[in-house]
Amino acid sequence: MLAQELSYCLDDAGAIVVGPVPTVEHALKLLRDQVPVDGAILDVNLGGVLVFPLADTLARRQVPFVFTTGYDPAGLPERFLHIPTCEKPFTTTTIMTAVAQAMHA
Repeated sequence: MLAQELSYCLDDAGAIVVGPVPTVEHALKLLRDQVPVDGAILDVNLGGVLVFPLADTLARRQVPFVFTTGYDPAGLPERFLHIPTCEKPFTTTTIMTAVAQAMHA
């Protein structure tokens, strides 16, 4: 439900929303299929799978992204400590601010 609400907020802000995408593998397939992606919001644990391979791919492509997590952000791999991270529960305002920060970094 939160993902759908975020989708609406992003759409209202003028974004073209591709997701929500249910699995890491599905998201990687979208990237392999060259679906244009200008930014992303990644839940650290997506269906029981850590999202770091997707984050690595986005970073290599210089696509800005933010993390959401129910875990302590200090537990993120060191290479991602600079990525804006929103701890659950968060508001749509919080995530939209983080997205704006990532997009303008």
